[in-house]
Amino acid sequence: MGQVLGCVQVDQSTVAIKETFGKFDDVLQPGCHCLPWCLGSQVAGHLSLRVQQLDVRCETKTKDNVFVTVVASIQYRALAESAQDAFYKLSNTRNQIQAYVFDVIRASVPKLDLDSTFEQKNDIAKTVESELEKAMSHYGYEIVQTLIVDIEPDVHVKKAMNEINAASRMREAASEKAEAEKILQIKRAEGEAESKYLSGLGIARQRQAIVDGLRNSVLAFSESVPGTSSKDVMDMVLVTQYFDTLKDIGASSKSNSVFIPHGPGAVRDIASQIRDGLLQGKAVE
Repeated sequence: MGQVLGCVQVDQSTVAIKETFGKFDDVLQPGCHCLPWCLGSQVAGHLSLRVQQLDVRCETKTKDNVFVTVVASIQYRALAESAQDAFYKLSNTRNQIQAYVFDVIRASVPKLDLDSTFEQKNDIAKTVESELEKAMSHYGYEIVQTLIVDIEPDVHVKKAMNEINAASRMREAASEKAEAEKILQIKRAEGEAESKYLSGLGIARQRQAIVDGLRNSVLAFSESVPGTSSKDVMDMVLVTQYFDTLKDIGASSKSNSVFIPHGPGAVRDIASQIRDGLLQGKAVE
């Protein structure tokens, strides 16, 4: 109905291109406009001024011959003051922007190795934005922002990188585990050495106490019983110790069978062996 009456409505954030007999006449701003169609006036089309986004996937190769797919997001909009150029100069704006993105990315990424590509993605985005701004400004478009949102290496390369990372972490874990085991063994050895040292001190003190006790017993017995010698007292002590040992062996429920000579003569032999051992030790000294 509006076309019949010659009235045209232009929505907000949109401009309309007015033509008269097929020739550009004016840019219609948002609002209601009167276009007398009988005088050859008509709307050739509408141009949105809103920010639009184009995601571009570009496959290229890095300096170290790794194929990657770079995903760039281009945010752009048409300029109201250059609406005529934006409407007439480009037949397909998105394809034009995509071509420029391909050109810039495939010129920039091959100069970098894979690690540098990930590290310098902001620099790549700035390069793409700069080149696009210079190219698209002639066509009435403004590049609002350019983002490199993803860099995807080839599947096999990604798998190899994950395996390298996993191997590195496993090697580090093995090194830490070996270091922990080393510390544990050192501490265990230090503990055993300390335990043996203290055990040796205990045994030495025990033997010293036994010797002191025997000496005191011999001296006290010799003084109490006239006519007894130290040898007689020692023989009696050995007999007493001998029978105490037999008693302890027999009283133990877990003791094994022990075959030893039994009788007064055996005790005399044991005493002689101990005495001979002591004499030999003194002779060596």
